[in-house]
Amino acid sequence: MKKTNLSDFDNKTVPNGKGYRIGVVAAEWNPEVTDAMCKGAVDTLREHGVLKKDITVLRVPGTFELTTAADLLLSRTQIDAVICIGCVIQGETRHFEFICQAVSQGLTNVAVKHSRPVIFSVLTCDTMQQALDRAGGRHGNKGVEGAVTALKMIHLDRNIEYELPF
Repeated sequence: MKKTNLSDFDNKTVPNGKGYRIGVVAAEWNPEVTDAMCKGAVDTLREHGVLKKDITVLRVPGTFELTTAADLLLSRTQIDAVICIGCVIQGETRHFEFICQAVSQGLTNVAVKHSRPVIFSVLTCDTMQQALDRAGGRHGNKGVEGAVTALKMIHLDRNIEYELPF
């Protein structure tokens, strides 16, 4: 049987986020999708121990602006990770390709620059229905997945051993 809820995870594998400071940057474009993903991310963080005061939510005009906002948050705050939420839906022009490529590369660059997790919770869909299905619909919520990923990556960062076994 094909798995339909792509956001299904084992709660036992998710670290407690108490003391973690997390930014959530969500695009205003396609709000019926990004609002649901943002809510899913924040609710999941709270369910896993992140205090409300330790969650910073910023809205940006569109998915393209996620890169700048993530960089600003990591440059100017003590945020441990940033979850970037956006939704780009294929249209009749190549705009979709340029935005998706720029954002994925840009967010990777921000993560490497700051050595902190920058989570790619950006939907790149062919239709609005596909996006709704991944924003709390029949295929789960990509915002929830982003929150779980952020918690796991912060935990990894705080617990990784830096010494090589010789």
